[in-house]
Amino acid sequence: MALQITAQCVNCWACYDVCPNDAIYDDKPHFLIDDDKCTECLGDHPDPQCAAICPIECAIVDELGEALNPPGSLTNIPIEKLHALGLVPPEFA
Repeated sequence: MALQITAQCVNCWACYDVCPNDAIYDDKPHFLIDDDKCTECLGDHPDPQCAAICPIECAIVDELGEALNPPGSLTNIPIEKLHALGLVPPEFA
């Protein structure tokens, strides 16, 4: 069980220092999470710290590919409007 960082990541470094397991590492074109180190913060925090601090919607997903910050969750823009503007990544449409 591990989280993943998607292509939506803008390499802002917000998540890098908050991971209690040092599972996040700098890579190109975006940061990645080491599957062997990621515990989804279970036992350390009530919520995954990377997702809690991430300013980008759809940048971090769970093992099922579901975004922890889904479209509209951070901006409060209705999902219908995001769809109409073409702002929802194809994998989350």
